Amino acid sequence: MTTLQVIEYSVELIKDPFGILTGQRFEFVLDLEIAEDDELYSENGVYAKVIYLVDDSRREIVKYDLYERTTDRYLDFVLDPEEETAVAAFCAEHYDKN
Repeated sequence: MTTLQVIEYSVELIKDPFGILTGQRFEFVLDLEIAEDDELYSENGVYAKVIYLVDDSRREIVKYDLYERTTDRYLDFVLDPEEETAVAAFCAEHYDKN
């Protein structure tokens, strides 16, 4: 069972004025609820900035960064595979709701 949940989010289409990138990219800001026993847990809260690619044949996370909510301090952590899968599934379900 994953130890994080998305409690709030925003999503925005990233504009590509030069047409260099294939597909569409969306920037998500995910406010995460992390279990206290997870090493990623912070009393100040955690959010993720996620770049999500939607292309003809692919839907995937291109990049993500984690930050402490109240200080905006970058957190040098990676999500475990189960957590990353949960974030990717969330993005897949919500990218077109911007």
